Amino acid sequence: MINKFLIGFYCLFLLFVSAWSETAQKPVKIIVTFTPGGPVDFVARTIAEPLAKELNRTVLVENKPGANGAIGANEIMRSEADGTMIWLTSVGAAAINSALYEKMSYDMKKDFSPVSLVVNNVEIFVVNPKNSSNDASDFIAKAKAQSQPTPIGSSGTGSIPHLALVQLQDSTKVDFIHIPYNGMAPAITDLMGGQVQGAFCDVPAVMNYIKSGSLKPLAIASKTRHPGLPDVKTFEEEGIKAVDTNNWYALFVSSKTPKPIILSINKAVKNVLNQSAVASKLLASGAEPKWSSPEDLANLLNTDTDKWSTLIKAKNIKAN
Repeated sequence: MINKFLIGFYCLFLLFVSAWSETAQKPVKIIVTFTPGGPVDFVARTIAEPLAKELNRTVLVENKPGANGAIGANEIMRSEADGTMIWLTSVGAAAINSALYEKMSYDMKKDFSPVSLVVNNVEIFVVNPKNSSNDASDFIAKAKAQSQPTPIGSSGTGSIPHLALVQLQDSTKVDFIHIPYNGMAPAITDLMGGQVQGAFCDVPAVMNYIKSGSLKPLAIASKTRHPGLPDVKTFEEEGIKAVDTNNWYALFVSSKTPKPIILSINKAVKNVLNQSAVASKLLASGAEPKWSSPEDLANLLNTDTDKWSTLIKAKNIKAN
C-alpha cells in the first residue's frame, strides 16, 4: 500500500513538473506592490536574474503599487496558478492589513500559498546626527525629562515603524507624539531637517544615510544585532524590553498552485540566496537574506498576524 502510494505521488509530481517545464517559454513575473527604486523593488531585482538561471526561464519584475498591497495581491489572484506569477510582499500587506481594514479584497489564508521568505528587515531607531543622545536609553531618559511630548515620525499609521513606536511607548511609558507620513522618504527628510526627533525605519531604507553620517542609529528592534551594523546595540541590550519587529519580505503564489511547483520555486530561491554574490549585495543594502520552507513561512505569517492584530486592536489603531 505504501509503495503504491509513493509511486502514485511520484507520478503526480512528475506530471506537475512536466507541466511546469512545458510553460518554460512563459516568463515568470515577480509582482512588487511598491514603486520602483524602493527596498522591496531592490530585493526583487537583486534576485530576478539569478532566479531566472535557476528556473531556466525569463524572470521579470513588475511594479503594482497602490491600495496598501491590494492591487498586487489581486493581480496574483487573477493569474493562472502555474507558478509564473509570484507576489513579493512585505509583512504589512500579508500580516497587518487584515487588522487595519474592515474589508479586504483578499484573504491570505484562502487566496495565497507561501513559497519562501527572502529577507528579514528589522527596524532601527535613528535620529539626527546633531542629537546629543548616542544610545536609546539616553534618548528615552531625555524624552521623559522634557515638558512636551517628543515627536517621532513613521511611514504611516499601522506601518511596522509605527507599531515599533507603540512597542517602545508601552515598554518605556514615554509620551511620544506619532507623526505619520505617506511613506518613509518624507519622514527621513523631516528627521534630517529637525521637524521630528526620531524614527523607526527598515534598515535598508536608512543604511546609506547611516554609512554617510546623515543619520545616527541608536538601537535595533530585534533580539540580535544586525550583521551589517554590528556596533549598534539592540533595545534589549540597553535595558528596553519588548521592542522586537521584523518587516520581512516573502514570496507567495495563488493558493491553487500545485505543491510541486511551489517546491520547485522554493528550491530555486534557496539556491539563489545561498549565492555569495546575492547574499552580499542584499546584506550591503541592509536586508538580511533568509530562506524558509513554505511551512515555516506559513507559521511565521500566522504568528505575526496574531501578534500585530492583537497590538492594533488593543491600541484601537485605524488606517488613515
